Amino acid sequence: MKFLDEAKVYIRSGDGGNGCVAFRREKFIEFGGPNGGNGGRGGDVIVEAADGLNTLIDYRYQQHFKAQKGGNGMGSDRHGAGGKDIVMKVPVGTQIFDEDKETLIHDFTTVGERFVLAKGGNGGFGNAHFKSSTNRAPRHANPGQVGEERWIWLRLKLIADAGLVGLPNAGKSTFLSAVSAARPKIADYPFTTLHPQLGVVNVDGREFVLADIPGLIEGAHEGAGLGDRFLGHIERCRVLLHLVDASCEHAGKAYKVVRGELEAYAETLADKVEIVALNKIDAVDPEHLKKQKDRLKRAAKKTPLLVSGVTGQGVTEALRALVEVIGEAPVSDKAKSAAEAKPWAPIG
Repeated sequence: MKFLDEAKVYIRSGDGGNGCVAFRREKFIEFGGPNGGNGGRGGDVIVEAADGLNTLIDYRYQQHFKAQKGGNGMGSDRHGAGGKDIVMKVPVGTQIFDEDKETLIHDFTTVGERFVLAKGGNGGFGNAHFKSSTNRAPRHANPGQVGEERWIWLRLKLIADAGLVGLPNAGKSTFLSAVSAARPKIADYPFTTLHPQLGVVNVDGREFVLADIPGLIEGAHEGAGLGDRFLGHIERCRVLLHLVDASCEHAGKAYKVVRGELEAYAETLADKVEIVALNKIDAVDPEHLKKQKDRLKRAAKKTPLLVSGVTGQGVTEALRALVEVIGEAPVSDKAKSAAEAKPWAPIG
């Protein structure tokens, strides 16, 4: 399944049907009077958060959505039929923005949640509606109201309990593959992960969803590397696990680079509960490990955990620390189904 977390879509609700001008014409009825029916109401454009969807890829191939127009009124007091609504299915976690990409229209957080994005136009009144004691034979009717139209942006933010952050090659993908059934791509070069990955983690009988976000580099908020476009996916996480490569040149500086990018993206990310872990401890000697641990402790102002995704050392302790923050809230079915789904493939 290809992964797409942003799409621009054109929507238009249905126009209302026109009212009808008509009069009764029956034998032996000399003054039948008006009997033009009203027009039908145009269909709405509705967005619904559906279970089982993990990507916005459908909106890459279809960008225009138009609801049905209401039927016109007819004689014999026949009203026009209402236009059919059009329902757009999106994953839970999708946000709708106006065309400026800044004005938030709606945020979907629960399965089955619905939002009317554009209301259909009202149908026009037929001449029978205007009949009165002083106007016995009105010869006018209303046209239907025009529906609403606009361009919108759909933006998906994954639903996960915890998020993995760090520089490229910090060992995030290896860690995720070690603690869950997810199988992200792992290689010895930067930016191996090109799109977010999800995995369901089980520790001490407690399940939660862990998200692996593509690595950040200095200047990511200005577009360097893969930029910070994927950071939105961890805005809903309750806790962050910050992995720092023990074999890098300076663990403290590596930590500060990622923290700087998080703060530049949004204060909400910088304020999230963070668990700091020094990863790949199996790849360095004890003396270098102690030096890196002290550097990271000074930079993070907390004692880091020591873990290795390859050997499994310290992994359980890190997971327990995450569970302690996440609490006893059960993992959502939506998040679990997303994490257990077929891995996403990059768009190409």
